[in-house]
Amino acid sequence: MTTQEPPQTLSVSQLNGLAKQLLEDCFAQVNVTGELSTLSRPSSGHWYFTLKDDRAQIRCAFFKGKNMRVNFNPEPGQQVSVRGKVSLYEGRGDYQLIVDSMQQAGAGALALAFEKLKQELLAAGWFDPEHKKPLPATIKHVAVVTSPTGAAIHDILSVFKRRWPTMQISVLPVLVQGNNAAGQIANAIAQANHWVRTKQQDFDLILVSRGGGSLEDLWPFNEHIVAAAIHDSELPVISAVGHEVDFSISDFVADIRAATPSAAAELLSPDQTELISKLHLLKGRLAKSQQLRLRRWQEQLLSLSRRVRDPRSQLREQSQRLDDLELRLQRQWQQSQRRRQQRLGAANQQLSLLNPQRQLNNKQRDLSQLRKRMVNAIKQNLKQNKAASLNLEQQLRNLGPEQTLNRGYSIIQDTSGQIINNADQLSTDQELRAKFSQGTAKLLVKSSTAT
Repeated sequence: MTTQEPPQTLSVSQLNGLAKQLLEDCFAQVNVTGELSTLSRPSSGHWYFTLKDDRAQIRCAFFKGKNMRVNFNPEPGQQVSVRGKVSLYEGRGDYQLIVDSMQQAGAGALALAFEKLKQELLAAGWFDPEHKKPLPATIKHVAVVTSPTGAAIHDILSVFKRRWPTMQISVLPVLVQGNNAAGQIANAIAQANHWVRTKQQDFDLILVSRGGGSLEDLWPFNEHIVAAAIHDSELPVISAVGHEVDFSISDFVADIRAATPSAAAELLSPDQTELISKLHLLKGRLAKSQQLRLRRWQEQLLSLSRRVRDPRSQLREQSQRLDDLELRLQRQWQQSQRRRQQRLGAANQQLSLLNPQRQLNNKQRDLSQLRKRMVNAIKQNLKQNKAASLNLEQQLRNLGPEQTLNRGYSIIQDTSGQIINNADQLSTDQELRAKFSQGTAKLLVKSSTAT
C-alpha cells in the first residue's frame, strides 16, 4: 500500500484526513461481532451505537437507507454481527465503524434449528386445529408461567388491574432465557395440570409469556421440551412470547397465540369500563321493564278493583239482569207464540184447503158447471141434430114418394101394405089400395100382364 508522503508540518484536518484514508484502505470490509450498547436513533434516521465485548468497544454509524434492511429490532444488550468498513470521523477525530448490514449473532444456526423443529412438529400434527382446545366460557383463575421480575408479568398485571381487577392470577416463576429456562417452563406447565387434576388448584388455563428479545433470548420457547409440555397439557394454553413480530414454536403448538403479553391479558379480560357501560344500559332496560311491568300490574289491580264492588250493587245489577232476562223471555215467548199462531194459521189454511166439505163444494160447483156445459152442449147438439134432421127431412121429402105422388104418380099396396112394384105380384080379383098425392082408392084387379 502506498500513501502520500506527509508534509513536515500537518494541520489537524490534514492528519485526520490521512488517517481516515489509511483506515478505509486497510479495512475496507470487516465483519465484527459484539454487544450493542448506547444505541441512539435521531430524527435523521441514522443509527449510532457502540459495539463492545468484555475488553474493548468501538463506535459505529449505521446510516439511513442501509439500516432499513434490518429485519429485527436492535436493542442494547443484544449480540449482533455487523459488516462494514473502518473509518474516522474527521470532525472529532473519532475512530469508528461505518456499518453496511447487521444481523443477530448466531441467528443463522438458530433459525435453521427453529425451522427444522417447526417442520417436524408440523408433520407430527401438533399444529393441527383439531388439537386446539377452546377457552372456557368463564375464566376466573389464570396460571401465568413467566419470570416474576420481567416486564411481561408487569404488563399482564397492569392490564388485568385496569380491565378486570377480580381476575385471580397465580404466577409460576421460571427462568425465561438461558440454558435451564426450557426445563423450568415445561415443568411449570406439567405442575399446573397436576395441581388441577389433584384438586389443589382451580386454574382455568395457562398463560406462557415473556417480553421481547433476540432469537437467543426467546430460544427456550423454541425447544422441543416446551412444545411437548404445551401439546400434552390438559388445560388450554395461551402463548404470548416476545413482540408482535416474534413467532416461537410455543405459539404454533399453543391453543391460542397472543401477539404480546398485554394482548393476552386483554384477550382474557373483558373491559371493565365496557362492562360497566353495558351494566348501566341493562340496568336502565331493567328499570324500564320493571316500570312497564309495575304499570301493567297497577292497571290490572285497578281493573280488578273496579270489578270488586258493593254486594248491594251486585244484587241490584243481578236484579236488573233478571228483569232483562224476564223481558227477554217474555219477548221470546211472545215471538214464539206469534210464530206458533202463524204456523197454526198456515196449518188451518192448509186444512181448509183440504176440508172435504170445501172439496165437495168445489166438486159440486165443478159438477154444476159441467152440467151447465153439458146442457148447453146437449142443446147445441139437439139444435144441430134438429137442423140436420130438418135438412134430412127436407132431403127425404125431396126424395120421398110424396114428391113423386105430387108429380102424378101413385103407390099401389096390397091389403097388407106391401108395395106392388111389379105386375107379377098381382092376381085377378086382388084388392089393392092406391095412394095418391091427395087421398087413397081401393082397386080391384081384373087382369094383369107382365111385360
